[in-house]
Amino acid sequence: MASEPEQRAGSPSFSNLGYVEELYFDYLRDPESVEPAWRGYFQQLAAGEKAPPYEVLRRPDAPFPRRHDGDGRLDGHAAAAARPGAGSGLEALQFKVDRLVQAYREHGHLHARLDPLGLERRDTQAELGLGTFGLSEADLDRPVKDDVTGSGRHTLRELVAHLKETYCRSLGVELAHLHDMDLRSWLEERMERTRNRITLTPDTERFLLRKLTEAELFEQFLGTRFLGAKRFSLEGAEGLVPMLELVIDRAVGHGVKDIAIGMAHRGRLNVLANVVGKPAKQIFGEFRDRTIIGGGGDVKYHLGYQGEKATPEGAPVQVSLAFNPSHLEWISTVVQGKVRARQDRYRDFARSAVLPVIIHGDAAFAGQGIVAECLNMSLLDGYTVGGTIHVVVNNQVGFTTSPRDARSTFYATDVARMLQIPVFHVNGEDLEAIAQTVLLAVDFRQRFHSDAVIDLWCYRKYGHNEGDEPAFTQPVMYRAIQRKPSLRQRYAAELVEKKVVSPDDVEALSASVRRGLEEAYQASAAIAVTPGPPLVRGVKAHYRGGPIAGTSAEIRTVVASELLGQVGKVLATVPPGFNIHPKVAKLLEGRAEMVAGKRPVDWGMGEALAYGTLAWEGVRVRLSGQDVRRGTFSHRHAVLFDQQTGQPYSPLGHLRDGQGAVEVRDSPLSEAGVLGFDYGYSLEMPDGLTIWEAQFGDFVNAAQVIVDQFLSSSEAKWNRLSGLVLLLPHGMEGQGPEHSSARLERFLELSVEDNWQVMNLTTPAQLFHALRRQVLADWRKPLVVMSPKSLLRHPQAVSSLSEFTEGGFKYFIPDELGEPSDVTRVLLCSGKISYELAAARAEQQARQVVIVRIEQLYPLNADHLLGVLSRYGQSREVVWVQEEPRNMGAWEFMNLHLSPLLRGVMDFSCISRPPSASPAAGSTTRHKLEQQGLVNQAIGAPSRPAVAAGG
Repeated sequence: MASEPEQRAGSPSFSNLGYVEELYFDYLRDPESVEPAWRGYFQQLAAGEKAPPYEVLRRPDAPFPRRHDGDGRLDGHAAAAARPGAGSGLEALQFKVDRLVQAYREHGHLHARLDPLGLERRDTQAELGLGTFGLSEADLDRPVKDDVTGSGRHTLRELVAHLKETYCRSLGVELAHLHDMDLRSWLEERMERTRNRITLTPDTERFLLRKLTEAELFEQFLGTRFLGAKRFSLEGAEGLVPMLELVIDRAVGHGVKDIAIGMAHRGRLNVLANVVGKPAKQIFGEFRDRTIIGGGGDVKYHLGYQGEKATPEGAPVQVSLAFNPSHLEWISTVVQGKVRARQDRYRDFARSAVLPVIIHGDAAFAGQGIVAECLNMSLLDGYTVGGTIHVVVNNQVGFTTSPRDARSTFYATDVARMLQIPVFHVNGEDLEAIAQTVLLAVDFRQRFHSDAVIDLWCYRKYGHNEGDEPAFTQPVMYRAIQRKPSLRQRYAAELVEKKVVSPDDVEALSASVRRGLEEAYQASAAIAVTPGPPLVRGVKAHYRGGPIAGTSAEIRTVVASELLGQVGKVLATVPPGFNIHPKVAKLLEGRAEMVAGKRPVDWGMGEALAYGTLAWEGVRVRLSGQDVRRGTFSHRHAVLFDQQTGQPYSPLGHLRDGQGAVEVRDSPLSEAGVLGFDYGYSLEMPDGLTIWEAQFGDFVNAAQVIVDQFLSSSEAKWNRLSGLVLLLPHGMEGQGPEHSSARLERFLELSVEDNWQVMNLTTPAQLFHALRRQVLADWRKPLVVMSPKSLLRHPQAVSSLSEFTEGGFKYFIPDELGEPSDVTRVLLCSGKISYELAAARAEQQARQVVIVRIEQLYPLNADHLLGVLSRYGQSREVVWVQEEPRNMGAWEFMNLHLSPLLRGVMDFSCISRPPSASPAAGSTTRHKLEQQGLVNQAIGAPSRPAVAAGG
């Protein structure tokens, strides 16, 4: 029987790399000390015979090794046994040194001095002591091969000093998770060649001192002039301001023309004033808060601003800070969507001229799931922006929560290790290290078009806000903070010592900044009301918010029949030789018949005609969401796939030369992140059609923050206009609670001041006109569509070609069998149930019942509706019919708006399912019984309904 070493040496099940290394070192010291089987194996290696492949020797759970470098040496923790000819003492020494170098590269950040408070204590297992690698003090003066400094050979002592300075100073870099050799080698070479240092010129040092002075004195001025007001001070993290200035300067050097920043409220006012360029007098005017008329608006530390500034070299750049609600991380994908739209508008398809910078808090970066969604989207074709610079302002505390209670990871940034991107941890009070970090991060982004993360270690001088007492929960930290001089004081003293500035220069600079702040404060007294939003320029200036009811909503959306025919023909055609799926081929045959007038147009074709006619007219169309290319219910097929090659083809992209671009993008399994992205895209592309589709309507539940804090209220809070369309499949079809309701009631509850449109459409032509109106109108409002599921193939849910070329969008669609004078009951409804009511009415020949479909629920054109109802007299019964439970759907909204108008004129009541905590039954049988019951009740003879108004 073979010995254990013999079995292991040739077996793929070998699993203990450390065991092999120990044997090899024992062999080098004394060949007789190892078993004969291993001794023979190592002798073969020394003789240059071929060794087993590395994969045989590595642990099954270990990462794959890096490729050989230029001299054939295996990087990483390769076994010595895998390297032929490793027999001499020098070879053994070099192997140990190589392992030491790799350990510094991968674990040096664990030993870096990052905490400016000096409170952090790390108990790391990644020891960098010589003994860990079989080295000793006696080896320090021995010459070793050195590929770190790029200068050949040095002593081990010199090499260790170089490694410590590179990886263990006040800048630590995480590389261990990078298995992309190009990325990793580039970073290692950039850092090791310079010892991870940059020499700041005196002019740069003086510039940084000025920015620190502006940042600190701005906070002090606010604190004294507006005593007790919340400002979410930047104090303790003032290094953020010079960092952002350096990011802007470096980015402009790479050709960046536009920088979009997103951040939470801490330090926001400071960044607005001292980085983005918002006039201080305007900020002070907002603190004075003299607005006495009007509604809406937002607190000053949620507002945004856009301006143009010049770098120290004089190059112009557009810099903007996006508005943001209190949900800290939700601006992330909104900013990225804005950047993507700007890149598309500039035709910056290299995605290098517009740079997003997102500033996070440490607790939020670790705690908010939207961060992972944002990172996951970063390299996807439909959502990439060429890389984002993420800056984590690491306060080392949440509101009152310590890191040990806030995350399960070592660093707040560990979620970023899901990507092949570097994570830079830097001491927020070492401006040289900050400058080096900026160079690495921005250069990396521009070279590899990927994200980079900067973890700026700092502290929060006060509590969550200036009125909070942080010592309640963080007594040790805040004792240290109270004793600590500010970063400006320390840096000024350092520059004085270096004779870069004099004490008089420091005082003169401070006096100048204070004088400027005082002048701005005096000027703000003349501002009678809080300043409004900045002037809108460019393409956005062509669109407005405000009311959309009445004549302003009447938009011509029809198209010429010739154009409809041309577009429809392309939509039903594939290139020669394209191998189309037989079922899709049949669908295209049907579409060809539709556009030829041989059969009515179904939902999928009506939607495609809307996109196609807009694109033909030069409009950019973007549709994204989960599985939107074919459609969740296989109705769309906007992108076709060759069944042999898998290559995609989109007829919408081949309409004619000079057409508008059409993007149909399958999204990741994300709602909040993607909806935020598309909302941001719509803000910067008001002249395009931007659509997000939920796989099922209830999926919007996972994006409720975007709906509540951006879509429904951004015009009121920030005067930002969006024409984003939400397609939310909605309808009770026995699929259980979670695939039935898009929560129509939530959208209607938020409907006020013409903030958006809410529709439940019933025909393809209605969708066609609604989508075209989104682009052709001069106003911009979000559009929420309760889109169908079963109606996608319902034989009655179709439209004739004439409905696309004549008429337009209809707010209400009356449907009657008899004469108006015979009507005794008017059924008001919306969406799918109208077809079920019509079928039951026809079956029962209930000519006394008329059905009025309300296509646009909000804004509700009540005057128009009353005109429709007046056709049937003033003593008729009006019933709202819905398939949702009484406490859901549109009933409460309709009752609120119509009951006062109908009171004393017509009886108004509701037929629905009973109130319920669940949107729908989980049983198909029960669903059918409920549905049939409420339909029969609605069509039956006049009687008191099961659920009445106020009941």
